[in-house]
Amino acid sequence: MTRLLGYVDPSDPSFVAAVLTIIFNPLFWNVVARWEQRTRKLSQALGSSHLGCYALGGAILLLNALRSHCFTRAMLSQPRMDSLDNLLAYGAGLGLLGVGSVLVLSSFFALGFTGTFLGDYFGILKEARVTTFPFNILDNPMYWGSTANYLGWAVMHASPAGLLLTVVVALAYTVATLYEEPFTAEIYRQKASQSHKGS
Repeated sequence: MTRLLGYVDPSDPSFVAAVLTIIFNPLFWNVVARWEQRTRKLSQALGSSHLGCYALGGAILLLNALRSHCFTRAMLSQPRMDSLDNLLAYGAGLGLLGVGSVLVLSSFFALGFTGTFLGDYFGILKEARVTTFPFNILDNPMYWGSTANYLGWAVMHASPAGLLLTVVVALAYTVATLYEEPFTAEIYRQKASQSHKGS
């Protein structure tokens, strides 16, 4: 880690912007989703819970595009690491990007749009928690797939700044899961309990 820090200028505006977007994104979607779950204001303003979820999902996609842009700019504005600047490392980075993309896309297909973009906070629930691939091999596969994508992108660019930013991504997602997991578990526990009482 000390060696990595020798390559990174944390005061560089591009690096600061990347850190801020990485931290802001999960904070934003969790605050908005909890606010919606308590007040239903977004659903009421847009006329339905599905439209509210689509609006939040669209905002999250735009913010994620901004985060990826800032991440890439931060990498390109900082020095490359010679020991990573070779075909073997590039291939490993490409492999990580492939694995990450499979996890993200398969998660999206398993959950659907509303399942991916916090539909449960809008009262849009599946019959039960998804346990098919990739959820049967990994908890929160979309988050870890996204982290693998950033790690792969950083390795492909031989970027110490990118590696350090990937650590920030992993930490941000870890905090997000600590916040989200108990809520999701509880709403599906309540749903199962209600279904059992009704049968």
